Amino acid sequence: MRLLRTPLVCTLILLLCWWCSPANADLALLQIPDKPASAVSATENLELCQITLKLTETQSDQQQVVAGMLRIRDAQGNLIPLPELLNRGTGVNSRPESERAGIHSWSVVPGAVQLSIPRSRLTLEAFSGLSTELTRTEIDLAGKSSAEITLKLKRFANLSPEWKTANTHLHLMKLSREECDRYLQQIPAADRLDLVFVSYLERAIADKTYISNRYSQQDLQELSRSGGVQFGWGEEHRHNSTGYDEGYGHVMLLDIQRLIQPVSIGPGIMKQGTDGIPLARGIRSALADQATVVWCHNAWGLESTPNFLAGRVHALNIFDGGTRSTYEDSFYRYLNAGCKVPFSTGTDWFQYDFSRVYARLQQPLTPASWLESLRSGRTFITNGPLLDLHINGKSVGDQLELSPGQNRVTIQATGRGRLDFQKLELIHNSKVIQTQSTKPVGKHFEARLDLNLEIDEPGWIAVRTPSPSVPQDPQRQQQTPLNEYGRELFAHTSPIYLKWNGQAHFDLTQARAFLTEMQQNRKKIASQFLFADPQERAAVLDVYSDAIEGLQNRLNSP
Repeated sequence: MRLLRTPLVCTLILLLCWWCSPANADLALLQIPDKPASAVSATENLELCQITLKLTETQSDQQQVVAGMLRIRDAQGNLIPLPELLNRGTGVNSRPESERAGIHSWSVVPGAVQLSIPRSRLTLEAFSGLSTELTRTEIDLAGKSSAEITLKLKRFANLSPEWKTANTHLHLMKLSREECDRYLQQIPAADRLDLVFVSYLERAIADKTYISNRYSQQDLQELSRSGGVQFGWGEEHRHNSTGYDEGYGHVMLLDIQRLIQPVSIGPGIMKQGTDGIPLARGIRSALADQATVVWCHNAWGLESTPNFLAGRVHALNIFDGGTRSTYEDSFYRYLNAGCKVPFSTGTDWFQYDFSRVYARLQQPLTPASWLESLRSGRTFITNGPLLDLHINGKSVGDQLELSPGQNRVTIQATGRGRLDFQKLELIHNSKVIQTQSTKPVGKHFEARLDLNLEIDEPGWIAVRTPSPSVPQDPQRQQQTPLNEYGRELFAHTSPIYLKWNGQAHFDLTQARAFLTEMQQNRKKIASQFLFADPQERAAVLDVYSDAIEGLQNRLNSP
């Protein structure tokens, strides 16, 4: 017990508590284990069988080898270590109780692979991306020195080829360049992503380990040529007032032509300078360079609202780095205030989840063409269930014109998922107006909504699965089912917009709430933030003053 009282041990305990605190949630995800957490020492002395293994899927009436995930257990349910393969949880922190079933229990199969596994009875499980069922096979390798194993995967959801999926927010740290190349070449492909934006981020001292900062636009273009996944270049432009506090917020600038300087603003993150530069300045520079602007972390940040109201933001990321708030706290507020807000998401540090955004495009996939579809709102976000929504032949991102006598709408919505997502929910102007429970179909789950409605007001309609819990909110503790990586399931389409007699939705109550919010934030910034001179203060406060004036004019107009 004396060891526990030593200064070194106490210091390590304090550092661990700080590292895992909610204020440091975006960094607490990270660890680089020396060996996969799923390694089982009990198998080390067993005789081994040399196997050749591949995953296949029927494509164009032929079995094609595909990348995917693999997990092997022995007869007692213990995980078999697969040191030849990349552990899917590389870089992601885990809890001991989740290692047997979460992200660290899976290994990446990039193609046909050679493995050494025990000569015993084993259970193999595999899947690829979000649209194949889980394949589970039992084999007996007793007395065998070699074997060839093919695991056939069955696709249950055949999305139109127009739907392309992307992770809009990714950073990597504490890897060598070789390890990072392997990570990027294997994990996005096995998760069946089409596009990944690797983004630059600065933070005093800590960014020395940010390996993703060392990839130039040319490096990512070269990486795109080496496999089926394309890579785009971006920047996380951000301000923190103190350490990891909210500050002005974080925003992704995607498909940029150059870094927008300064990348990070404020002494809270850079340990120097002032709070005298608003994010709006960098956003305007990025827009002038034809970049796409995506707000991060559920509209987190004091400057999100004035930038959305001014039309400077193309889309909003939710759940990129954790579920710190809900749809109601982010997307719905802006939609109800009359903003068109496409939905988006990513994973921030490492690909700790399946989180991705599907965008429908009708031209060849490039970072630029995909982002054009994102800006148009033809998207849905998910980390599991696959959604579809049509109203009178219109799809997500479209606008439907309604008027008296022409106000009946026919709605079809579907959800499909490998795991039971419980129910499908139809949302009209923030409220759930219809639900449909899931049912098992083969080895996956489906739900479908078909209904007719009469609409007599402007607004928007979307479809979703139940909202995940918010750990920080005592009122929102109800969890959704966990996916294969141990994360709560979510899925939500961008809306179909409803115009009534030519009028778009504009909720006065929400608009007034935004007015109060911006006035309070302007006051807080003026009194608590650090500025070198009155000109710096004015440059920041003008962002809020201009948005307040614009919203007041709209509220006062007939």
